[in-house]
Order: sequence, then structure tokens, then C-alpha cells
Amino acid sequence: MAKLRKVQVGPGVVWVEAPDADWSILCGCPADVIKTLRRHGLIADHEVQGRRAETGPNAILLSDVMLQNGAFCNLAEFPVLQMLYRQGMILPDHPNNRGRRPLLIGNAQQVQAQLHYIHRGNYGLIGEAELSATGIPAALIPEILAFKKRFAFGHIRHPSELLDTVILDDAPAVLRGGLTVTRRALNLFELRLGDEMVEVDLSIPPGQTFMPPYELPKSCAGRDYFSVIHCGDGNGWDPERPSMGSILTYQGRVYLIDAGPNVHHTLDALGIGVNEIVGLFHTHCHDDHFAGLTTLLRADHRLKYYATPLVRASVTKKLAALMGIDEAMFADCFEIHDLRFDQWNDINGLDVMPLLSPHPVETSILHFRALSQNGYRSYAHWADIVARDVLHGMVGKPGEEGISEEFFQRVMRDYARPADLKKIDIGGGLIHGSAADFEDDPSPRILLSHLDRPLSDAEQRIGSFSGFGSSDVLIASRQDYDWRDASDYLRDYFPRAAQAELATLLNCPIRTDRPGTMMLTAGEPIEKVMLIVSGTVERIVTSGISGGGFTAGSLIGERAALAGRPASHGYRCRSYVKSLLIPVPMLREFLNRNGLEDILLARGEARGFLRSTDLCAEPLAETALTRLAQDLSRQLAPVGQLIDPAGCLALVARGRVALKSGGRIVEQLGVGAVFNEEQAMFGLPRRWQAFAEQEGELSLLPAASIREVPLLRWTLLEIMERRSAADQLPMHL
Repeated sequence: MAKLRKVQVGPGVVWVEAPDADWSILCGCPADVIKTLRRHGLIADHEVQGRRAETGPNAILLSDVMLQNGAFCNLAEFPVLQMLYRQGMILPDHPNNRGRRPLLIGNAQQVQAQLHYIHRGNYGLIGEAELSATGIPAALIPEILAFKKRFAFGHIRHPSELLDTVILDDAPAVLRGGLTVTRRALNLFELRLGDEMVEVDLSIPPGQTFMPPYELPKSCAGRDYFSVIHCGDGNGWDPERPSMGSILTYQGRVYLIDAGPNVHHTLDALGIGVNEIVGLFHTHCHDDHFAGLTTLLRADHRLKYYATPLVRASVTKKLAALMGIDEAMFADCFEIHDLRFDQWNDINGLDVMPLLSPHPVETSILHFRALSQNGYRSYAHWADIVARDVLHGMVGKPGEEGISEEFFQRVMRDYARPADLKKIDIGGGLIHGSAADFEDDPSPRILLSHLDRPLSDAEQRIGSFSGFGSSDVLIASRQDYDWRDASDYLRDYFPRAAQAELATLLNCPIRTDRPGTMMLTAGEPIEKVMLIVSGTVERIVTSGISGGGFTAGSLIGERAALAGRPASHGYRCRSYVKSLLIPVPMLREFLNRNGLEDILLARGEARGFLRSTDLCAEPLAETALTRLAQDLSRQLAPVGQLIDPAGCLALVARGRVALKSGGRIVEQLGVGAVFNEEQAMFGLPRRWQAFAEQEGELSLLPAASIREVPLLRWTLLEIMERRSAADQLPMHL
């Protein structure tokens, strides 16, 4: 029998077993990896001495970098919870509780980040001072601290009390049973037991991502006046469905309620591009409602972030701990809109009322309403809640610490508020709700959510599941929002053109294409230029798919069409796509009438260069690229010269540049590579010196230009993190 068994689970995720040494190591832990392990049979239900339990990993080898291709690589919260609770490693009197603790293995930076992030994921805000700083009423602080302590079994523990750690440096780490782990290069590891060895590569090739374990049906989600599109009924353990969440449309605008794992796949399945999202309503910071935040930062604009200051504070602290960034960066990435508890907050005519829900971390359940001809129509999104019996058990007896009877009754009254549509967490256990508590709820339609099992007969008499992609239209629309959106995108594209001139283009048809449809084929003549109104289009180059997708507001094929050339690349629908089809002769005449053709072509050349760089590996909408292109300047780079970008981001337009640290070459940069990100984007001292190895030319972008685009902030953070990790590796690796 082999001493080591290796399973390639997916890009950047490997499973290694060493049975003789009693190790099962999860290498890499992106979002929803626990669900994928169950799909692969690497986690299974079994019994141990008559007690139900699950199999699974007992150690995690972390990626050397937190971000790859825009997504989190190290999200150990749910894998650790699976070990502690579903395997039973921390449960009192459980046969799997043998004094061993889950083990985290990795470089010092990633291990420390995971410990701090898991701590925030377990407890949220800690102590009276952090709660008070959010402006929560002083009378509520003792209640919050009381139920937090009860959820924590009476004691808030530091992660070091729950987890063991091994720091990987330049020497092999020796684990129990003689298993050794050695880093050979960035994200490349060797695991050895006796005379057997396996190699583990946690790098993810460009353009690839870790895929969710479930298949989602493709649909073209409608944009209604007020509706709820159902995009998840599962929880963090359900391998069949996305975690609980909803998409809310109001006056044709799209909002997310929570951002769970793999939300980009959810949006693709529904035909919604990330640039179409106006904002996020956030209930709390557990990973099954939080892990999709990086997807929302791929937009070309700052999304509006709606949450109570209480929730925002815990989300900010958890994200800052995970990324090792300053908390102020959260406000740089989102447009913050704080919501007030227990009252209707007006969001451009849409009302939302957050209500405090007892949970281990700060949580708001959300009640929405909008005015129709027949009065208000409402939607209640109750995630996450607690069962009545569990909460009542937290009421303190005389002389005993606990919540007050008054607070208990307040929460129960809030949970009982009726709505035209009500989605309820019924996950059960210590920290989730129970369907039985809503047996007498007068709401006409109740949806049951946040679990990983079928509904019981009793539960089906109370409510039902919602199918993925189904929608509840609470107020029907009397207008076509596609034309309004197309008008907005054209106005961004051609701000100097009169509205009457834009109306000429708006009289063209809007077409809906199915996923997989080729919108343009490389080498073929272009008869119509396409303005994407909704959905996502991917560009196909000789090496495969380029970037993460062109979304709403992008114009496809205009540069080649105006030059009379065939399409340079193929463009294919990744989701359902709606596009405005503009005949090339009409576009040319429109540009001539408005004196815009030369400007469009000049900007097109600059945009084409930007698209070819590492900075725009994830395509931006054309309007965002145009704004950046306007700010580009050029600088020559003579051979051997020390390059000073003077606070700008530098992009190699010609030649080759060497980055050096302490006289050692860290990286050689060719055309399209970027540098000086640490100073231009993050205001840090310059870490690497840049020298021109060949006669070349640079394009420079001012810091103010790039800081306005959240996607660029995260792209550059990923580049800087990778360089920092590589720079810290031992010289001989």
C-alpha cells in the first residue's frame, strides 16, 4: 500500500493522505472547498462508536498568496469548522475528540492572517469598546455580549486555543509520524514520507478559477420594478446548491443580498454582469455570506454597500484580517451607506429596515418594501436567525448572566413581522432557525432556506424551497429597462453627443443571445458593433479565453470595424447576453456627424494597449478604459537607467525592465507588465528598484486614476502580494 495518496481536486487545490502517519491534508482552501471535497468522496458521513460524524482533513496547507486570478485562495473558516464540529474534534465526549487540534501549515504571513480572520469569523466584534464604537445603543451592549458568550459556550477563545500551526520557512517542516513538508518555490511544495514523495502545486493558471461543486441552470433574469430573484437556498455544507442569498431588483436596478461563495458563477448563470450591480445589502460576515466580496470588487465602479454600522464594522475587521490590509481600504473599495436599526431607510424609493438578530457575529435581518398602486409590497430576508427555544434558553435567571426577557420578546416580535414574501433560515442547531417557529406566521408566501437536507413533511406544510433562478415579482414593471440602460451606457461612451443623436443609435434592435453563442468570430468581417446591455462576454485568443469577461457598457468590435478590418478576436457569450446591435455604416455616420471618429480611434488604440497589460487582465468596461486611456503618458527608458515613475503606476510598453531587491533580480518584466504598484496604489514606500534592461518605453498612469477603480486595486494587490511572497523566499529556492 502506498504511503502517500494525492488527489488533484481542482485548480489550486490538492488532497494528500498519509494513512500510516494519520494525516489527511487539504492543500489550498478556496471558497466552498468543503462542498467540493464531499463531491469527491473525500468527506463522507460515518459513525464512530455510535456517534454520527464526518470524515475529512485534519490539516490545511495554505497557499503562499491570498489572491489568485481575483479570488481568495485561503478561506479556512469552514474547513476548520468542519474539523471541529462535524468531525467532532472539539465536541465534548465525542470519540473523535482525542486532544488533537486542526493544523494550519504555511508561511508566517498567511498563517497569522488565517488566525485573525478565523477569530473574527467566530466572534465578530470583541468586547464592549468595539461594540460601542459602532454607535449601538448602550442598553443593547450587555444583551449582545450575553448572547455572544452563550453562543461561544461561555468563553471567547483565541484561535491558538483551537488550532495548531506550523510555519514553513527555508527548512522542511517535520510533522507527526515523520511526514515532511518542504517549499520548493512559490506555491510549490514537496511532501515526503519515507522513500515516497508527492509534489503539490497550488498555483492557478491565468484565466482559470476554482469551480463550484454544483451545476447551475442558465437563465436570463428579468429586471422588474420590484422583485426577488432566488439564487441560493443552501448553507456552507450543501454540495448541491449555493448558500442562502437573494438578488433584489428595484426599478430595473440590480442589488445583491449577501455575497456568498462563487457568486460570480451565480451571476453568470442568471445573465447578470458584475457592472450591472448597483449595491450590496449585507447581513453578516460568515463566509457563506461574505466570501464573494472579491467578485464585487471586479466592478469598474465602487458598489454601494448597505449595512448597519454594527455589521459593517465586523465585516471590515474580518476582511482586513484576512487580507492583512488597513481597515480604511474597505471604504476605498465600496461606497458606504449606513443603515439605521429598527426604522425604514430610504434607498431612492426602496425602503429597508434592518433588525438585530442574535448570532455569534453581528447580524441584521432585512425587511424591504416598495410602494405600488395598491399600497406597500414587502420582502423579509431572515438570515441568520436563531430558534425560539435556543434563544429562550439564554434568558438569565436571577443572579445569572444572560439576555433579558424583554430582549427575547423583542427578537421574537421582530421575527414574527409579516411580509408578502418571507425567506427564512431554518438551519437548526445552536445558531440557526427552526421552521416550527413560523407555523402560525401570517405571511402569504414563506420560503425555507439555509440547510443541506430535504424539507420534512412538517416543514413543507409551513413553506417551500425556491428553485434557482426563479423569481417573485412583487410589483410588475410597466417599462422596458433595457433601453434605459443602453441609453445610460451610450451617454457614458459619448458624453459630448446630443441626446437626439444618441436616440439614432438607440433605435437599433436589442438582441438576446444564449450562453455559448459566438457574437464575433476572429477573421470574419464585422457588420454590426455590439453594445453589451446585460450579461458577460468572453474574448477568445489563440491561448484560450482572455480575462474574466466583458460586461454591461462594453462596446465589442468597434475599432476593427471602423478601420475596415475583420475581427481580431472571437467573442463568445458566457451567459445570456443582451446587446444593442449598431450597423457599422450607422456608427460611422454618427461619429462623423459628431466629430468623434478620430477621438474614438485614438482612445481605441490606448484601450487596446491597456487590455494587453497585466493591469487589465480582467477586462474593464469600455467607459472605464476610456477614462484611464485619457490619463496615460509616455516615458522613455534608456538601457541601464534607474526608473523613477514619480508616484505613477508604470506599464512596460516596449523593452524589458528588471525589478531588484538588495541587488538581486526579483522579476524580469516584459511588455504589458506593471510595477511601482506599492507606491502608486497603496502609498507605501517603494520596495523594488526598477532598471531598464533594454531600450524601452513606459506608459504611466497617475495614482489618482487607478485608485478610483476597485478592480484595479485588487489586481494590483494580487500582483504586490505575489511579488512580496516571492521576494521573501529563500535564495536557493
